[in-house]
Amino acid sequence: MLKAALIVFAIAAVGGLVLAAHVLRGKFAPWALSLLHALLGATGLVLLVLMLLQGSVPQQVLAGFVLLLIAALGGFFLASFHLRKKLPPKAVVNLHACVAVLGFLALLSLIV
Repeated sequence: MLKAALIVFAIAAVGGLVLAAHVLRGKFAPWALSLLHALLGATGLVLLVLMLLQGSVPQQVLAGFVLLLIAALGGFFLASFHLRKKLPPKAVVNLHACVAVLGFLALLSLIV
């Protein structure tokens, strides 16, 4: 299940790079891609929740989950700007990406 979560998060990350590139160039990100990015992130989080509920998982799974959950909350904050037809602060976009990458790396450390 960890590998499936990592694959889902990796695909979400590719979409996230495209979204971030738009915002960092001062353009609105495509809404459909934003929704797909969010759906993939949520799917990955659900997979991690299922792992955590099974019990006896390495601490990296919990750490990765917490970091990715924080990143997801940041994603909702970023989406709120889009809904208000305002570009989000670039610093928040970068922070969202950095927290997500840290969460991903925490999970990836278990299979590398």
